[in-house]
Amino acid sequence: MRKHKGIIITATILLAAIAVVAGNRFVKNQDNNEKNSRETEKVDVAEKKVEVKKETSLQKEATEISETTEITEAAVNTETQKTSDSQEESESGTHQISDEDFYVSKIPDDIFEKMQGKSYKADCTVPRDELRYVHVLHMGFDGQTKEGELAVNKAIADDVLAIFEELYQADYPIEKVELVDAYNADDEESMSHNNSSAFNFRFISHTTKISKHGLGMAVDINTLYNPYVKTVDGKLSIEPANATAYVDRSKDFPYKIDHDDLCYKLFTKYGFTWGGDWTHSKDYQHFERDY
Repeated sequence: MRKHKGIIITATILLAAIAVVAGNRFVKNQDNNEKNSRETEKVDVAEKKVEVKKETSLQKEATEISETTEITEAAVNTETQKTSDSQEESESGTHQISDEDFYVSKIPDDIFEKMQGKSYKADCTVPRDELRYVHVLHMGFDGQTKEGELAVNKAIADDVLAIFEELYQADYPIEKVELVDAYNADDEESMSHNNSSAFNFRFISHTTKISKHGLGMAVDINTLYNPYVKTVDGKLSIEPANATAYVDRSKDFPYKIDHDDLCYKLFTKYGFTWGGDWTHSKDYQHFERDY
């Protein structure tokens, strides 16, 4: 009996020991599982951080590439526009000009002195203050830029300046633009040298009425190729006298002013009338305007 009792006690102790060992292993396994789970979570978090970092880096690179592309495209567009503008400027034949090239001023003293007794005659009734000096550039027959000067009425000074600037920008050929005083205010002499001019005080023949040129309200352009023509007593009068080759306007020749000519279009745009449209006479060089 005692022997059986001892066996039972021993078995009970062994079972208890086994239970303790098993419990410890279970607890240890649980700890290991939790540890492994935490480690796995750390790895997952780390991997997610890496992925986020990669995504952020990729987004940043994409943004930088996009910005670089936009900047490059903008630069290309700018250069393209510059090239286009340059080509347009070259093709249109435009010129760089300054305020020293085209300007209007009151008649300077040295210019007025040259006009005395010539275009500004002793009987001139037009006050000096009514006149203006106009400095321009123009394209000569030789294709070179020339300086020009005119005296005109102040009422048309700004418009005359604008017209000559547009003619110059279009490379419209004008041989000479000099004050008529360079030819002693002799119209025939000035016209025969194909000089373009404006003010020259005089009365209309057999009247006390001042002519448009006498008022500074008229401009003549390329006078040799665009003469004044009138029949007087059945005889053709041509001014200048050396312009007979240019009387027949049905012929084609250079520097001829007609309705298709740029000079005609510009002057009429600014309110001038053309002598080529007159009925009883023709003054193909002449543009005038009323006050």
